[in-house]
Amino acid sequence: MQLSEALARTHITRLTEFTCLADVLEPELIQSCLDSQGVATLRRRKLPMDAMIWAVIGMALFRGESVRSLINKLDIVLPQEIDYVARSAVTQARKRLGSEVIREVFSRSANTWHARAEHPHWCGLNLYGVDGVVWRTPDSVQNQAAFARTANASGEAAYPQIRMVCLMELSSHLLVNSAFDSVAENEMNLASQLIPSIPNHSLTLFDRGFYSLGLLHAWQQAQPDSHWLLPLKKGTQYEVVRTLGKHDQWVKLTTTPQARKKWPQLPDTLEARLLTKTVKGKSVAILTSLTDPMRYPSEDIVDLYAHRWEIELGYREMKQHLLESRFTLRSQLPELVTQELWGVLLAYNLIRYKMLLMAKSLSSVHPNQLSFRDAASYIIFKLTQLPSQTPGNVPRDVLDIERNARQFKLDGKRERAYPRVLKMSKNKYPVRPKKNAVHS
Repeated sequence: MQLSEALARTHITRLTEFTCLADVLEPELIQSCLDSQGVATLRRRKLPMDAMIWAVIGMALFRGESVRSLINKLDIVLPQEIDYVARSAVTQARKRLGSEVIREVFSRSANTWHARAEHPHWCGLNLYGVDGVVWRTPDSVQNQAAFARTANASGEAAYPQIRMVCLMELSSHLLVNSAFDSVAENEMNLASQLIPSIPNHSLTLFDRGFYSLGLLHAWQQAQPDSHWLLPLKKGTQYEVVRTLGKHDQWVKLTTTPQARKKWPQLPDTLEARLLTKTVKGKSVAILTSLTDPMRYPSEDIVDLYAHRWEIELGYREMKQHLLESRFTLRSQLPELVTQELWGVLLAYNLIRYKMLLMAKSLSSVHPNQLSFRDAASYIIFKLTQLPSQTPGNVPRDVLDIERNARQFKLDGKRERAYPRVLKMSKNKYPVRPKKNAVHS
């Protein structure tokens, strides 16, 4: 017996009981997802499948714990003669569970939570954002074969990588859906997989890297009232159909034969609205499908694009706060990497939905105005304390999470006191001085 195993057998403590989260992620939903994917515990195992779902979520919530330590500490192991689970048993249980069950739990729970959320709207539309992010995986032989690496003139990246694109509601940071594959996959191809998930009465904000007339047309046609908005890409050719107002034009865009071949429903031309505005001395041009000037006033449209930054903040919350800046995932096998990523997204949505309930207890406060780092730490800390509480105090402590929401409200952003400057990097070789560089 290895020393680490002997220590694990003699030092097993319960970290938390996830049954206290049943008010957010119902056990019936979990069981339904297991049944639909044909995953069931047919005989008495130490690691039942419904408990393994919580274990995958726990891998994201308790990033500092090793997987084996996490499994042994979580209250999910069925009591047997020896209250201990070996590393190989954990891996086999995760393989039996698969990734599709976690994906379906994420999808169903996201639909339920968005339906309950009552998101704020602008001109009858909810604001959503789409953007990409890159994750790195352990450098195992299996991951090397499944996932590519980014490269530049200096060489390849040190780890195999995954490219992910998410659709996020911007006021709550609740994820609607996600698509991911090897980093070699194009972001626009991944974004096209999100089209079936587009909600009605929605406005989706893209960055200019997602400029594809085929993608934008399909996005708009997905629902009777779904729209898009993004900055005009430099060099884009268009024809002005008519002027709607000062700095407000109705334009026509011509599609290419290559785009029409890839997107069979794409017409020869698309009409859109082009608005320009000077922001901090720079001219900003915004292209959008919001072509009705009476329903969508031009004064507000350009300013809406600033909200796209919320999805960037969401990715930072996942990587830096939830995963504690441990940027490399845990799993050594591609199928388990996929499972782990769905677990990260599900854990993030769990916390974000709890924060949404916290924001509802305050007046005129949106969930994105609460500190994710502080609220997540508080929520996880409270959950770890519940097993030690008497049953009569558990409902009170769960409600206490929402009652203490005010302490997590973020202060408004201060105006920058000094302009941005470029700091010169220290280099032992002579370099050409840069304009506005700060020398130390």
